[in-house]
Amino acid sequence: MLHFSPGKTAAVLLTLLIGLWLAAPNLMPASWRAAMPTWLPHNALTLGLDLQGGSYFLLEVDKNAVLKDQVTSLRAQARQILNDNKIRSQAALQGRGILVTLPNPDDTSKAVDLLQVLGNSPDGNLFGGGTRTATVTSNTPGQITVTLTDEGLRDRMNRIMQRSVEIVGNRVNGTGVVEPIIQRQGEDRIVVQLPGLKDPDRFKEILGKTAKLEFRLVDLSMPVQQAEQTRPPVDSELLPSQDGTQKFLVQDQVMVAGDELTDAQASFDQNTREPVVSFRFNTNGARQFGRVTTENVNKPFAIVLDNKVLSAPVIREPITGGSGQISGSFTSQSAQDLALLLRSGALPAPMTVVQEQTVGPGLGQAAIHAGEMAALVGSLLVVVFMVASYGLFGIIASIAVALNVGLIFGLLSLLGATLTLPGIAGIVLTVGIAVDSNVLIYERIREEVRAGRTVLMSLDAGFSRALATILDSNITTFIAAAVLYFVGTGAVKGFAVTLGIGIITTVFTAFTVTRLLVSWWYRGVKPRSIPI
Repeated sequence: MLHFSPGKTAAVLLTLLIGLWLAAPNLMPASWRAAMPTWLPHNALTLGLDLQGGSYFLLEVDKNAVLKDQVTSLRAQARQILNDNKIRSQAALQGRGILVTLPNPDDTSKAVDLLQVLGNSPDGNLFGGGTRTATVTSNTPGQITVTLTDEGLRDRMNRIMQRSVEIVGNRVNGTGVVEPIIQRQGEDRIVVQLPGLKDPDRFKEILGKTAKLEFRLVDLSMPVQQAEQTRPPVDSELLPSQDGTQKFLVQDQVMVAGDELTDAQASFDQNTREPVVSFRFNTNGARQFGRVTTENVNKPFAIVLDNKVLSAPVIREPITGGSGQISGSFTSQSAQDLALLLRSGALPAPMTVVQEQTVGPGLGQAAIHAGEMAALVGSLLVVVFMVASYGLFGIIASIAVALNVGLIFGLLSLLGATLTLPGIAGIVLTVGIAVDSNVLIYERIREEVRAGRTVLMSLDAGFSRALATILDSNITTFIAAAVLYFVGTGAVKGFAVTLGIGIITTVFTAFTVTRLLVSWWYRGVKPRSIPI
């Protein structure tokens, strides 16, 4: 058990060397890492929000808005289906569904059959294939009720949350924040942690905007003042300007949607030198935009962002190049923010910040100092205990534990992990677990010595017979760490990662590094007794 072949010894030393090599950048200033050759490791652990300061946001998707949007979409599809089949109808919103009224009650049976497609949705038009999204019923001739199902709404909510996490990630990454943490929490919430964020107010505004861009025609059939005093025409609505100083009467129909954009950049108008946002459509969007502008020359159209009119220019000539620009009294910063929002895509549903927390760098430094002190004091006490209890073997165990910590930092750096206070707690706990493995080995060696075995047999039995116990305890702890990682969120995951990696390195150092050091001692000293 104590015999190490040259190849095995080289493998152990090479593993230690690689691990410490990967951990080395954490001890270097950033300027040194930048000046190092590219083939050397550069990855250092990124400090988490609780260590370097930054902002924490808890975002919540508006479930009522999701429901309203789906019911409105349901009404539009029902109208389209019946109109295509020459069935006259009126559809009104009603709770979680719509009420379709038919002037001719004889059309009821045919209309019910046609509207069944809304419940089956095999092609994913409304919610996605495979989910029954709505029930279609008629208890009174001439009236049909289409109601959204719980299953369909849950499926839609899951899709919205997946898309929202992706878009929030795009917005965060577009601002250059390093190592953000973006995670879904529960049914309708997203956690965003942004270490080192300098301007939380600006970022909160970026995260909270839906950024739903629409190009619509301005309704000229009625003056705005008359629409305010009476009511807007059917299929039109009054929308405020971005600054709230005026209103526009805008048609409901979206001529071109913002999801047809492929790029958006902040720039300056060549004539006025004012900040603007230049955009470019994809092929389909360029075709639609060209058709709309060709058919509506000398008519105004509204550029609408989140139900506010950014501008309403007059179409002077057809715009067929697939690109254009948005003006609207922007500052350079607001133009850049709008371009970022348009590039990232519109959120599928409105989202609000329900919780916000900002950690200053001073608090982060205090946390780092407290974590360092806890780790140093705990490690020192462990070393003192081991040396006092096991003498030379305690020193060997302490060396193995130090190498174990170096391997943990090396693996965390290789994975590009973020170090948080719970992560430091996981590393400190790992030190205790590593020492516990050595205690089991040494106590087993003591038992073998008391039983009258020779030095070599006692050492060999101590390592071999403690193996099963150590593996059992570490495997059960690793299972607990895995459960914490997959079930937990945020800080719990950070603790689980460091604990899980620490368990792996602990088993390696206890049964290779410690055994190798003891083997070298035995071969060099040839002892007649064990100083333990």
